[in-house]
Amino acid sequence: MADAADIKVKELEKRASGQAFELILSPPSAEAVPELALASPKKKECSLEEIQKKLEAAEERRKLHEAELLKQLAEKREHEKEVLQKAIEENNNFSKMAEEKLSHKMEANKENREAQIAAKLERLREKDKKVEEIRKGKETKEGGDS
Repeated sequence: MADAADIKVKELEKRASGQAFELILSPPSAEAVPELALASPKKKECSLEEIQKKLEAAEERRKLHEAELLKQLAEKREHEKEVLQKAIEENNNFSKMAEEKLSHKMEANKENREAQIAAKLERLREKDKKVEEIRKGKETKEGGDS
C-alpha cells in the first residue's frame, strides 16, 4: 500500500452539494518491493524422448482426424451416388410409364378410328342396299306397267 507521503490531495471545488478532490500518487520508487510477487510456474524439463512421444501422439491424432474426414467424405460421395442413381431410375421409370401411357392412348385412338370407319362403311353399304332395292322396285313397277 501507499504511505501518506506517497499521496498528495488537491482540493478542486467546494460547494454546498459536496466537495471534490484529486488524489495524486507519486511514482513507485526503485526501492519499493512488490508485495505480491507472482511466481511463474516452473517449467518441467522435457527430455528429447518425451518430446518425441508427444510429437508421435500428435501425428497419430492428426492421422486419425484425417482418416475420419476421408471416411466422412467417402460416405457423402456414396450417398450422392445413391441419390443420383435413384433420380436416374425414377426418371427412367417415369419415361417408361409415359411411353406406355402414350402407346395405350394411341392404340385406343386407332381402335376408335377403325371402329368409326367400319361403322361409316356399314352405313354406306346399307344405303347402297336401300338404293338398289328402290331401283329394283322402280324397275319392276316400270316393267309391270309396260
